[in-house]
Amino acid sequence: MEDRILSQEELAEDEQVESSIRPLSLDEYIGQEDVKKNIKVYIEAAKMRNEALDHVLLYGPPGLGKTTLANIIANELGVNIKVASGPSIEKSGDLAAILSTLEPNDVLFIDEIHRMPSYIEEILYPAMEDFVLDIMIGGEGNSRSIRINLPPFTLVGATTRAGDLTSPLRDRFGIISKMQYYTIDELVKIVKRTSRVYNVPIEDDAAVELASRSRGTPRIANRLFKRVRDFALVEGNGVINLEITKNALDRLKIDAKGLDDTDHQLLLAIIKKFNGGPVGIESVASSIGEEVTTIEDVYEPYLLQQGFLKRTPRGRVATPLAYEHLKIEYQNDLFS
Repeated sequence: MEDRILSQEELAEDEQVESSIRPLSLDEYIGQEDVKKNIKVYIEAAKMRNEALDHVLLYGPPGLGKTTLANIIANELGVNIKVASGPSIEKSGDLAAILSTLEPNDVLFIDEIHRMPSYIEEILYPAMEDFVLDIMIGGEGNSRSIRINLPPFTLVGATTRAGDLTSPLRDRFGIISKMQYYTIDELVKIVKRTSRVYNVPIEDDAAVELASRSRGTPRIANRLFKRVRDFALVEGNGVINLEITKNALDRLKIDAKGLDDTDHQLLLAIIKKFNGGPVGIESVASSIGEEVTTIEDVYEPYLLQQGFLKRTPRGRVATPLAYEHLKIEYQNDLFS
């Protein structure tokens, strides 16, 4: 799958942007109100007891601020944060190297924790529970186990696929929080904050328009802001207004509901090739030349959340809302 501007996954261009506009405290963090309120209590309690915060699992679609929240947790606790990704921890020595550098109450953030190898996961269990690390050293026939005592620390795990986590790992997290898609009002606040950081004025109706096409995702909102900013600079006077915003997003082929050509292709395949469904996900994937996991992880969540697509025991079904949005006459199938 080639990179697309509406991808919720982090693209190369996002890393520098997100680090430059990332909030540093819970008070600055916009959205996820329920998660934020609870985390604030847990952090204050841990500080009052002078203990490490319980291990935290953040799950939800990409681009909703899991990494940002992990950094804020460390910042609010006044400790350091070490960052790793699940697939990059391939050997027990990799994990030992990370854990051995932690100071008391530090935060270890592991992104994509569901992709961590199972044998690494088993080494992590005693580290999470008892703050000890048991590793084997030496070659075949001469190997022995050594135990390394670790300082108390907080593991913050992030995943887009909570269902892929094993029960033993999931059960070791004391705090489990689901990240939700953002409302348009929350995204408007994020867009306006980004405009202040970049010192690029944006008018209120333009901010609403941009937020409405951002698929409930701050990462996409910030990415679109950068593109619209370019149009405002080259084809306007540097101020982002409604006309510039609509023109820029239309030229980027992002419609009023935040759907792009790929979304249209998926919905049209179900409607045109499979009579609106129900149709199995494998058939849909084959018809548009995509992997099943890509459709499930990247395309479907937003289409389901917006009501354009429905999962049934017999397969995927395009809803009347999808027909209406694509301006196709809806014919109710008696057998769907």
